[in-house]
Amino acid sequence: MAANDTIADMLTRIRNANLARHQTTEVPSTRMTQNIARVLRDEGFITDFSEREEGAKRMLVISLKYKGRNRRPIITALQRVSKPGLRVYSNRKELPRVLGGIGIAIISTSSGIMTDRDARRQGLGGEVLCYVW
Repeated sequence: MAANDTIADMLTRIRNANLARHQTTEVPSTRMTQNIARVLRDEGFITDFSEREEGAKRMLVISLKYKGRNRRPIITALQRVSKPGLRVYSNRKELPRVLGGIGIAIISTSSGIMTDRDARRQGLGGEVLCYVW
């Protein structure tokens, strides 16, 4: 299945796997999805990710993280902000704070994909890809 919006596809697959309490989920591997997965891992929202090749297809296997005996997902919500039909940009002074700093906004800057906190620290603005909390 070809997806025009690989980021929205990735977020939807993670959201669905979280709701079904799956241990892992697979998303098509692109540089963008790898960088977003790296940010999610560094911020502690997922355990880890790896790349798997199956013929011509490259898939990213994402290990989800849960807490407690009830296996409550660490990721409460994922929200796509900038879409192919409506791009959302923010300068360094107007970078969004998600839930007062509890969540993260993933920003695509000229220095790569990073959280809103890192972009603010480096004085960079960019495209607001999604919110995670």
